[in-house]
Amino acid sequence: MTFEWLEQIVLENWPMFIRGAGVTLLIATIGTIFGAVIGLLAGIVRTVPMPERGAKRFGLKFINVILSIYIEFFRGTPMIVQAMVIYYGPALLFDIQMNPLIAGMAVVSINTGAYMAEIVRGGILSVDKGQFEAAQAIGMSHIQTMMNVVLPQVIRNILPATGNQYLINIKDTSVLNVISVTELFFVSKSIAGNNFRYFETFFVASMIYFVLTFTITLILRYIEKKLDGPENYKMNSN
Repeated sequence: MTFEWLEQIVLENWPMFIRGAGVTLLIATIGTIFGAVIGLLAGIVRTVPMPERGAKRFGLKFINVILSIYIEFFRGTPMIVQAMVIYYGPALLFDIQMNPLIAGMAVVSINTGAYMAEIVRGGILSVDKGQFEAAQAIGMSHIQTMMNVVLPQVIRNILPATGNQYLINIKDTSVLNVISVTELFFVSKSIAGNNFRYFETFFVASMIYFVLTFTITLILRYIEKKLDGPENYKMNSN
């Protein structure tokens, strides 16, 4: 019976499932954090006002071209292909053998950074131009304007998109099995290869994925609600 097999698979292999889920969470979390930092820096650079002339204009244009190539390449290619290139590329070109887990974290971080760069750029451009002008009027530099006026609003506005990217990363870590990262999908495939009960094994894996994503969704919604503040404000009167 299928239910008997489900119980047997869970009882016999729960340490492997837990370990695989832990690796999945680790890669997704680190990849999202580093990707958010990469995206934040790239988004800020891409919104720096272009100087009218001189070496600064040339340098900023050059950096923008490099960032555009990076963003378009990693948004336009599948993560599974990126994993193969990043893992096997250094070994072929420089004789450097990467650890699969480190390579997996690098793939997710770089891929996330490309998407977050556009999210951050959109968040910055959505801030009213009057706020930039007001900051400049009181003598604030572009960096000061970003740090004190714009980014606090942008970070709050892009939080839902960042949380969504985190959930996507949890699911997309499954493609890293092609470079032998022992995440949840890799572990499930190994278990199914031993017991030949593919439906039951991957049903258990799907439930674990669902619990991870659903729990994180609830946590993110709670954080967003806290950042929104109370719905009703009371003014103190003396």
